[in-house]
Amino acid sequence: MPIVRIVLILLAFAAPAFAQDGIHELVAARDAAKAFKIYVDGVARKGGRPDLTRPDVAAMLGHIYDLDAFAALPPIEGSDMNWLPDWLDAANQTHKLFILYGAKPGPQPDFVALQRNMTEYGDQYATAISFMIRGMAREAIAGQMFWNELPPEHRTRIREEGFAGMRRNSALFILSTVCAAIQGASKPANARLVAAALRDTREVWASHLLPEGRARLIAELADLPNWAPDEIARVDLGAFTAALQAVN
Repeated sequence: MPIVRIVLILLAFAAPAFAQDGIHELVAARDAAKAFKIYVDGVARKGGRPDLTRPDVAAMLGHIYDLDAFAALPPIEGSDMNWLPDWLDAANQTHKLFILYGAKPGPQPDFVALQRNMTEYGDQYATAISFMIRGMAREAIAGQMFWNELPPEHRTRIREEGFAGMRRNSALFILSTVCAAIQGASKPANARLVAAALRDTREVWASHLLPEGRARLIAELADLPNWAPDEIARVDLGAFTAALQAVN
């Protein structure tokens, strides 16, 4: 688990008892993530390829990236930090299992394996990234609420650095997903799915990202017409960029 998520989970220990909302979804996602890893490991031992369209496998991913359940959650609270980081960690680890499947370790990315996986698993990747963007946006708000609720004596340097790391990592995640999920999308629908997630959460990112993160994203998105082939995705990304520019 990334160190930033460990810090966030430790932060939640200072909160009262678990909030019930979201726990059921977390348990379903965590159990599905464990089952999916068992499936992928078994396929790898046999030298095969994961079939993400197989009904039982698709059901696992459906529990992990359950956008309907996520959208139905109650309003955000600081207590979301008791369960939300674990759900996002399960989502993040799961998408790495299939998008990096078969990639050879080494100092350079295995672009052949990555391209094959992006082509074969592009639909599932777009769904995962859309979920992650929306989930991380909720986490950004909940994390700030949790921080504001902490007594001053509990706002330690380690905790403050954990939140700063979360803000830096968010910019890097968005930058990598824009390139992979939109520029590399083989279907317009997948590019639109991810771009819409950024559009819908743009106000969160405009306030949450550190100034250098916003500036880097603005610079990378300045050449949209030349690398984002779908017009609807470009419009949504333009709205996202405009929100960042309004702050910077």
